[in-house]
Amino acid sequence: MSQVDIQEIVRQVLAEIDKRAAAKQAESQSLPLPADDGDTIIFPEEKEMGLSHPKNPQVIERVRQITPARLAIGRTGTRMKTVSYLQFRIDQAAARDAVMKGVSEAFLRELDLPVLETRAKDMQEYLMNLDAGRKLSDESVRWLQEHGDKGKNVQIIISDGLSSSAVEANVRDLLPALLQGLKLKNISFGKPIFIRRGRVWVQDQVAAIVGCDLVVSLIGERPGLATAESLSAYMIYRPTAQSVESDRTVISNIHRGGTPPVEAGAHLADVIEEILTLKASGVRYTQLKHA
Repeated sequence: MSQVDIQEIVRQVLAEIDKRAAAKQAESQSLPLPADDGDTIIFPEEKEMGLSHPKNPQVIERVRQITPARLAIGRTGTRMKTVSYLQFRIDQAAARDAVMKGVSEAFLRELDLPVLETRAKDMQEYLMNLDAGRKLSDESVRWLQEHGDKGKNVQIIISDGLSSSAVEANVRDLLPALLQGLKLKNISFGKPIFIRRGRVWVQDQVAAIVGCDLVVSLIGERPGLATAESLSAYMIYRPTAQSVESDRTVISNIHRGGTPPVEAGAHLADVIEEILTLKASGVRYTQLKHA
């Protein structure tokens, strides 16, 4: 490819980016504003470029469109601009809410799943005592022993973890895609369960009780200031008391800005099928897959 061709491609790409940016701006300006009720503060979600005289605005805009990082926000003297500061505080509040508010009762009713508890009685204990989130409460153990589906290939756990926002934003689309994928592959699974304030390692205890081959935990990840809705899927094949982190396979960054939940559900079904075939997860699974 000649230098002229490359320059023409770059020119066309930049022109398309400018066109999309203009269309997006026009769309946002045409949206009707909510009624002013005196209590609601309207603040734009779109992050603004704060540089007054950028040397190459097209390149900066191109980079800003492929990452949610706070780039080219500018400054006033030695301080952030007010818009950037307020956006930072909004994202910080969203991250705090994701950790502390918990999955809503309405969402749990919509999922229609059994709700179990760990030994962490509240969020404070969950954050300060790791082991409390790794073990089911005595009542939940009894429920799972009496009502859990036994001897299936797969047991699915959904847990709020460190982001209830991630569960509410992704599970509604991810879970049906995952279940459909397992059905198409003739992989049996027990009824999914929701575990409140659960950590990843609680899957080991669940597997021991229901006697499944594989456990997959869909769990909210620690929120950042770019997104509070990131979910991860941790999978382990026949865990034991000696299982460690390297025995687990993880698919992370599941959210609308990363791997979309529907796509993630289908991909998880493929990975689960491979793990069951190779009878190994984690590092061992990767070694066997590429042997």
